[in-house]
Amino acid sequence: MKLSATIILATVGAACAFAPSTSNSNNALLMSTEPTETVEEPVVPIIPAINGWTPDAALPLYGLPGSSSPLGFFDPLGFSKGKELTGAKRLREAEVMHGRVAMMATVGYLIGENTPTIAYGFSHPTIANNQIPEVPGTVLFPFFLAINIAEALRASRGWVEPGLGDVFTLRENYYPGDLGFDPLGLKPKIAKDFENMQTKELNNGRLAMLAAAGMCAQEQVNGKAILENLGF
Repeated sequence: MKLSATIILATVGAACAFAPSTSNSNNALLMSTEPTETVEEPVVPIIPAINGWTPDAALPLYGLPGSSSPLGFFDPLGFSKGKELTGAKRLREAEVMHGRVAMMATVGYLIGENTPTIAYGFSHPTIANNQIPEVPGTVLFPFFLAINIAEALRASRGWVEPGLGDVFTLRENYYPGDLGFDPLGLKPKIAKDFENMQTKELNNGRLAMLAAAGMCAQEQVNGKAILENLGF
């Protein structure tokens, strides 16, 4: 009898060893139903920042510098309205480059008319509009050659090569007007300072474009040099 009871107890113990544990399953169920915290990853812009500028479609001209008080963003004819990023960068590239040329032209008007000319010296002052015909071809050729070389270097740095993308498209990593030419090291390292300097350059370029156009028109009207017209 004792032997039978012993065999029965051993059998029951062996069976319990292979039975599933309800406590473990309940604990696993509780662990699975507990809320888990989701970690939000920071949003990485598609286009990396260039000189501290990241394109923002919600801002005029994608947030490029150039707006200043009291007018703010001034575009009464809507040239920038509906422009894609490539078109906005191309508009700013044209504005910066024309502004730089106009600043040099404004200084050139004043210096050219108040220094000895090639043909007449000081005895016969010539207005700036009429000075180009006085320049001999041996001087004009290298002058225009230098301009073409400079434009080719600018295009190779900022523009997508023909056949490798859409025509008249700036490179994705190119900031409008930033040719890397800064021999005096004036380019700020801080993004905010660069934005302020860019706005100042644009405003001076805009003024120079108006000034150069006004000088050219004035000389065509009365044929007088700029300072002569002002009574100097």
